This record gives sequence, structure tokens and C-alpha cells, in this order.
Amino acid sequence: MERKSGVLLHISSLWGEYSCGGFGDSAKAFIDFLSDCGFSYWQVLPFGLVDECNSPYKSYSTFAGNPYFVDLKKLYEKGIITAEELNNARQNTPYSCEFERLSTERVKLLIAASQRVTQEQKSAINEFIDGNKHLKDFCIFMALKAANDNKEWICWEKDTYDKNIEFGWRFIQYEFFTQWSEIKKYANDKSVKIIGDVPIYVSFDSSDVYFNKNLFLIDDNNKMTDVAGVPPDYFAEDGQLWGNPLYDWSAMEKENFKWWKERVSLYLEIFDGIRIDHFRAFESFWAVKGDAKTAKDGKWVKGPGMKLINAIKGVSGDKLIIAEDLGDITKEVVELVEESGFPGMRVFQFGFFGGETPHKPHNYINNCVAYSGTHDNNTLLGYLWETPIDQKNEIMHYCVCDESQWNEKGCRAIIRTIMASNAGLAIFPVQDLLGYGNDTRLNVPGRAEGNWLYRITKDQLNLINKQELRALNKLYGR
Repeated sequence: MERKSGVLLHISSLWGEYSCGGFGDSAKAFIDFLSDCGFSYWQVLPFGLVDECNSPYKSYSTFAGNPYFVDLKKLYEKGIITAEELNNARQNTPYSCEFERLSTERVKLLIAASQRVTQEQKSAINEFIDGNKHLKDFCIFMALKAANDNKEWICWEKDTYDKNIEFGWRFIQYEFFTQWSEIKKYANDKSVKIIGDVPIYVSFDSSDVYFNKNLFLIDDNNKMTDVAGVPPDYFAEDGQLWGNPLYDWSAMEKENFKWWKERVSLYLEIFDGIRIDHFRAFESFWAVKGDAKTAKDGKWVKGPGMKLINAIKGVSGDKLIIAEDLGDITKEVVELVEESGFPGMRVFQFGFFGGETPHKPHNYINNCVAYSGTHDNNTLLGYLWETPIDQKNEIMHYCVCDESQWNEKGCRAIIRTIMASNAGLAIFPVQDLLGYGNDTRLNVPGRAEGNWLYRITKDQLNLINKQELRALNKLYGR
């Protein structure tokens, strides 16, 4: 891998005036920041709609985009929403995503706006959606969902829907992908590449399952026989019961993994590279009975392995694909990652639990992506503060930093250590560049409430020393 570096920041965490980060001026300003610092990559989280816990990893469609990211100012400039509507949509706080407000107001505003497009705009929207089967299915699914009081599809009684609602979702998806295309082009013109995130599983209540039931482990009564999760680990002593339906890999193989190839093809069209979440499930996945209360009593089941990986490689070309090989990793998973040729992940915060580990920077290979932490980790500063004193001292000594400086200076020492490592790509959450504590942590796995809220302000971003980061990138050949 060519030596490069980048920053992890989800779109929702960008600053702005309308309750959530989006595809407006702040996205372009963040790209300017990355370019000024000498960073080559911007890594984001999944682009799908969020669930009831505001997580982007369990969406109504893995192919559709989050309406909250659609920039309202662009719609106002087109004359599709009014000055009053724009003003009424202004946020109450710049420091966190206002998901509750967004869930009740934003889609209604966008669907109302869709009824004001010209006939020429309507034709362009329909041509775009009709050219993508999965987006077309999604828009029908959401219209049916609205007709059935937003219940899960398994509880639906009506099979007709309001055509205006369906077109409203067509409009939303058209604007989402059109606006994002502009942002991606701006980034690429600045020599910044975008890494997207592919959730390993989809939601049961999704167009993905509703229109493709044969590809999932669902019985004749449309009940999930087994669901996804992970066994007890560093993050959760009872494991994590995700509750997603599991794939019927035999059925998928009979179709030559067509659904997966279409999924990866879309992601590699809208991103320059992707991270495949929970990659270890391709080797073996944790299956839990559909009526289980925790993930403790699941079992490992063999996954599709290289059959699926080869299908993916057949559509990915030379694009970057990162294998998220974290969690309960066996030698079989290690061998699969090596055979795939995809770079795996190394996380500094996992490197100091005792003994030798691939997560210590001196063990990083070139074909890996090194992180100070992921979206599931504490921030570096929070991690340092909560780490036992002996471990803290070991970390500071390792990073050639005074043992008393487990503060912002300690964070900068860790960043420098990762930059100097042999890892081909080094990625840092923006909170770590700021030296912020655990009050800015994005997600705590296994916790239902209080996640995904973090937002940065423009003033805070301007506190980061761009010259220092540019010098580090130059010093270590990134």
C-alpha cells in the first residue's frame, strides 16, 4: 500500500444549521481542511437511514441514502422549499444531532418539497430511480410503510400506497445521490479520496429483506430462525445481540452472489474505497436463535469465505477494500484476510492489554489500515484517562512521552507513533486530533441510548494545528 493518512468523521457529525451534518458547505470546508493538513482520505460511516437508536448500521435499505444529509440550502436555492420552511428547520443546538426532531419533521418537509418540482425535474428523478432496481424497491417500500402506519412489513395489511409519498422518496434519493456526487467530485479534485462503510448485515424491516426474502434465513411464517450478533467480548460481557436476519448463503451462491455484487458495485461508484464491517463473518458468523434474549448462547457457523470474496473482487477492480478483522479472531479468519489480499485493521487501543499483539505499532505490516480508535472506541483522551496507571505508563513510555502527560500531549504522541509505523494507511477520528474526551465519543456498543450524537463545530475544527499535521504527514512520507 502507498503510505497515506486520513480522518474518520461521519457526515452527521459535520457542523451546520439544520440539526445534522449534511452535503452542504461544511462538507466542502472539511475537505479543504483535509487537503491543507496533507491528508489523502476521508472515512465516513454508513450512508443509510438510521434506526430507532439512531444507528446507521441497521437501515430500511442498504442501497438508499439518509434524507437528513440532503442540504436544505440547495433546495431553497432551487426554489423547492420556502424561506419560512428553511428558517423553521434551523437547529436548537450546534453540538449534537437532533434526531428526535429530525424524525418528526425532515422527511415531511422533503416530501412536501417534492410536490413542487417541475415536469422536467420530475422526469429526471424518475429516470434516475427507474434505472436502479434497489432504489425503486426502496421507494415503494417506504410508501407501503407509510400506508401501514409505519409498522414493520410483517404486520402490513394494506398493499396499496400513496403515489405522492412514493415520489417523495424518489425525490429524496435523487437529491441525496446528486448532492453527494458533487461533494465527492470536490474531494477528488482536491486529491482527497472517500472511504465508505458497508454494514455486514441489513435490517429485518427493510426493502432488502421484503423484496428478497429467499436470500435470508426466514421461515414460512416470515419469522427469523436465527439472528446476528457477536459473543461476549471487550465491549459487552453478554455479547451483542444485533438482531439482524442472517443470510442464506446457499441461496446467494446459487445466484452467484448477485445481490452482494450489486451492493458493492454501488458503494464503489459513490466512494473511492470501502470498509467491510465485521469481515470475520465471511469466515464464520455468530448465529443466535431468533427468540434469544442475549447473544451468549449463539454458535459459530461457517460463512461463504473466498467464494463471496472472489465475487466481490470481480466487481471491485483495483479499488481499496478494507477488511474489518476485529473481535474474536481465529487463525482461520487471519488466513482468509491474507488470502483475500485486503488490508486488515489495526487499532492502537487494542495494543496494550498485555503481551505481543498485532495492534502494537511496531507489529503493523504495510498492508493494513491503522487507527488510533474506531467509531466504537472511546476517544484517545478518554481511553488514556480510563486506563489503569501501569498500562498508561507503558503507553506513554512506548510513545516516547513523559509518563505524566496522558493528556492532549499524550494523544499527539500516539498519533505521531501511528504515523511513523509501517502501516500503509493511518486513520484518526477527528476527536483524537482535537484531544477531546469521552463526552465526544460517538458510540458505545451494546448501549441503546445516547449514541451517534457527536457534532463538531467549525470553530473547533479551526483549533486543530494544520501545520503540525502537514509536517507529520511529510515527515513520515504520508
